[in-house]
Amino acid sequence: MNEEIAIIIETSKESMEMSVQHLEKELLNIRAGKANPIMLNSVVVDYYGNQTPLNQVANINTPDGRTLSIQPWEKAMLPEIEKGILQANLGFNPMNNGESLIINIPPLTEERRRELVKLAKSESENAKVGIRNARKDANNEIKQTDSSEDLQKNAEIDVQELTDQFIKKVEDILSIKEKEILTV
Repeated sequence: MNEEIAIIIETSKESMEMSVQHLEKELLNIRAGKANPIMLNSVVVDYYGNQTPLNQVANINTPDGRTLSIQPWEKAMLPEIEKGILQANLGFNPMNNGESLIINIPPLTEERRRELVKLAKSESENAKVGIRNARKDANNEIKQTDSSEDLQKNAEIDVQELTDQFIKKVEDILSIKEKEILTV
C-alpha cells in the first residue's frame, strides 16, 4: 500500500475515533439515576463579575447514590451557586444549610428512563453518521489518488472494515448506557 493511501486511512481512523470520543462525552451528560458531579458541568456561577464553571468555585461530592453535596470555597458564594443551579434548569432544587448546598436527586420515572434511552440512541446515531462521513471522505480521497485500481479497491475495503469496527464500538457503548439507564 502506498504512503498516500496509508495516510488517508489513518486520518479516517482518527476521525472515527473522535466521533466515538464525542459520543462517550455526550453520554456522560445523560444521567442514569445515580448522583454524579458531572451532572452539574453545565452550571456557571457569577464569580465576582465573571461567569465561572461551578467546579472552579466549589467541591462537588456524592455522599451517596442519591445526593450531591456542593461545598463552596467561599461561604459568600452559596447564594450565587444556588442561583446558578436554578438557572441551569436541571430540575434540581438545592437546599442551603449555611455551610454547603445539598441536592437530592429524585429517582427516574419509567417514562423519563425511556426518554433518556431515546436521547442516548440519538447521540449514538449522530456518532454513526460521523463515522460514515469519515468513510465517505476517505473513499473520495482514495479515488483521487494516482494508485492502481487494485490498490484503491483494497484501501476501500480497509476503510469499510474500520467503519464496521467503529460502528460496532458505538453499538456496544450504547447497549452499556441503555442497560445503565434502565437499571432501577
